[in-house]
Amino acid sequence: MLITTDQQHFQALGCRTPALKTPNLDRLAVEGMLFDRAYCPNPLCSPSRSSLITGQYPSTHGCWTIGTKLDEERQTIGQLLGDNGYATSLIGKAHFQPLRSLADQTSLEAPPTLRDLDFWKGFSGPYYGFEHIELARNHADEAWAGQHYALWMEANGLADWRQYFQGDGGGPPREHCWDLPEEFHYTTFVAERTVAAIDRAALAGRPFFTWASFQDPHPPYLVPEPWASMYDPADLEPGRLEPGELDLMPPWFAKTQEADPDFSEWQETPHFNHGFSSHLVDESELRKNIAVYYGMISFVDHAVGRILARLDELGVNENTLVVFTTDHGHFLGQHGLTAKGAFHYEDLLRIPMIARYPGRIPAGSRSAALQSLVDLAPTFLSAAGLAVPGDMQGVDQLPVWTGQQPAARDHVLVENRHQPTAVHIRTYVDDRYKLTVYRDKQWGELFDLVEDPQEHRNQFGNPSYEPIRAELMRRFLNAELRREASRFARIAIA
Repeated sequence: MLITTDQQHFQALGCRTPALKTPNLDRLAVEGMLFDRAYCPNPLCSPSRSSLITGQYPSTHGCWTIGTKLDEERQTIGQLLGDNGYATSLIGKAHFQPLRSLADQTSLEAPPTLRDLDFWKGFSGPYYGFEHIELARNHADEAWAGQHYALWMEANGLADWRQYFQGDGGGPPREHCWDLPEEFHYTTFVAERTVAAIDRAALAGRPFFTWASFQDPHPPYLVPEPWASMYDPADLEPGRLEPGELDLMPPWFAKTQEADPDFSEWQETPHFNHGFSSHLVDESELRKNIAVYYGMISFVDHAVGRILARLDELGVNENTLVVFTTDHGHFLGQHGLTAKGAFHYEDLLRIPMIARYPGRIPAGSRSAALQSLVDLAPTFLSAAGLAVPGDMQGVDQLPVWTGQQPAARDHVLVENRHQPTAVHIRTYVDDRYKLTVYRDKQWGELFDLVEDPQEHRNQFGNPSYEPIRAELMRRFLNAELRREASRFARIAIA
């Protein structure tokens, strides 16, 4: 079973940040393994989620940024497990397809299909290999509410659900406290329908792979009570920009601290670069945003508790592998940044991850072994006793999770191509160092994560680090060679 959130900072767990209350996720950590060095393969939703289900990097599976589509013919973990008898389901956010549909790149997740409830009444899969789906695309009160989530709201008595969302007379965007009742929130929807999917599989006596894909705590910062006022902004400490820390960074970093920055130099298509705007936020507003962000996480945690309780009630907890993670991280003021963008700090690339498998993963354990979302598909297959296809680029982490070996990889790679050429970045991370390179540019980043864990001192241009940089470049290039994969093995001389 897989449980994910969207855009959750790696420290945003109660077991890491005591001010944050996540008792159910903390329970998973107590009963399983908490990972300190888990990373996304891309700090944007669609590419990272596509890597999660394919076991391939975005440059291989083709969904290279948001606003692009994952090829529906791609082999996925849902398909492979389904072919071997598993009841597979995806509940909540998919985001494998863009918010626009063209003849050569059609999308079920775009208007007008998004709001065509007659279509969704008749369609619940298969979708990217998942036998059964129930989708919800929107974040907070965005106008993208529809799909199975809208049907669920109507079935549960909220006929006028449109008034709680932008568009269709719903008014301007809301802020912080949402008038939508908690019982009709999409977090409740994901929990309830996940439980229903598990129940169906259990009743049929089938093994199951269910992905509960929660949309929060992705901005906008908006959540119903009691979660909206659960945390006092005065009790929370935002991240900080250290004086001078951006001086040695690529030029678009410093521009985020301008009131009206000009990012046109990197605007290669009509489509906006996430994060390429002013990140100046009044501290009181930032504190309030963090308070609501924490409330969104605690609401999700409450929903996770419902799912875990159902596994207990059905008596399947002991033989079910549960993995919790997110698609990428989030800035809460660190380095003067908010939300996300082409800024490859740990806050955005590192992610929370927990795995529980009673009797196999040691309870209460913690691992500093490097992990990547691209590893989840091969690891799930391994746990099911199935072969890992040769064209998956992730590695099987099950021996690490079960304590049989200390590590399965010595580095992780992170891609980020948000414009065809103008915003194209790649990062190599090993046990100590992080190296980031930029397409067609002399810029770069080199951080010593042991000596400078907060990443305040970019050593890329420091002459004393030249030998280290050269060695990291060699390892980086070798890593690119090593990740080549092929569906077919060589079976003949010619």
